[in-house]
Amino acid sequence: MMDHLDNILAGAARARLRRWVALAALAVVSAASAIGAEPQAPTSAQVPGYFRMQLGSFDVTALYDGHVGIDAALLGGAGRATIDRALASAFQTRSAALQTAVNGYLVRTDAHLILVDTGTAKLFGDRLGFLPQNLQAAGYSPADVDTVLLTHLHPDHAGGLLTSEGKMAFPNAQVFVPKADADYWLSREAAAAAPKDKQALFAMSRDAVAPYLKAGRLIVFEPGQTLREGVRAVPAPGHTPGHTAYLFSSGTQSLLAWGDIIHNAAVQFPHPEVSIEFDSDQRRAISTRRDLLGQATSNRWWVAGAHLPFPGLGRIQPGADRSYRWIPAEYLPVHASP
Repeated sequence: MMDHLDNILAGAARARLRRWVALAALAVVSAASAIGAEPQAPTSAQVPGYFRMQLGSFDVTALYDGHVGIDAALLGGAGRATIDRALASAFQTRSAALQTAVNGYLVRTDAHLILVDTGTAKLFGDRLGFLPQNLQAAGYSPADVDTVLLTHLHPDHAGGLLTSEGKMAFPNAQVFVPKADADYWLSREAAAAAPKDKQALFAMSRDAVAPYLKAGRLIVFEPGQTLREGVRAVPAPGHTPGHTAYLFSSGTQSLLAWGDIIHNAAVQFPHPEVSIEFDSDQRRAISTRRDLLGQATSNRWWVAGAHLPFPGLGRIQPGADRSYRWIPAEYLPVHASP
């Protein structure tokens, strides 16, 4: 009886040994196959251009529309040597166009899906106009957006209101425009009085909002008017007459989507006195920039910048001599606490 049992156990051990040997051989063959396999061809495609973060109970998604090159000669208000040193600190130089991102921001509040600025469509070439596909890559449809808040009516912020066929890109959205910007950019009289090389911008603005105006979905608002729960319009004039930032607040956290307060992070954070020729009132734009930098710093607000390096989300630290430092957001799972 004991001899029979010993034979059974020995047979089981041999069977296990054979299985282990087979698995080891399979692993060796698999490794050899992987080593000898042809490498995959690289792809030129970048990952989808979206980035998420949590703001209290709100979800914030940065959406990349593309990039544009800006001539450093457009920056002024400080000496050339000062600007060039600031550019060099970020490995930039005036000998090449300054790569400048165009970002929009999608905020899912407790009651609404809000898009701040819509990107450019293809008004300024093929390097822009990718916000709709990045919105879809992030899991949303343009039809899901019920609110569009425009910081101003420049084409790189409002051009994406239209599809390539000239229809409403966000058919279920109400579009909010600051009154001072609407009064200026939608005025044919103001367009006629503008320099000829600027008149096309007025036409682009009128065209972008036209189908929403016709459908009764264009809302022109005054400063201080309540837009949506958890959202406050913050007047930020200077870049355009009605340029407006939007402060989103949930729980103990707030985020200021500030549009075009900064065009070049390397220069204008350490030197807020530097303006850009795109500002319609440069002196007022500088004053507004200093004011909002101070508020964002003292209140520890998150900031979302339309032309900050993507995703353009971060916080600000004060420096010496009224300078500031940009601290970009770090990658985190969406529902992790920053």
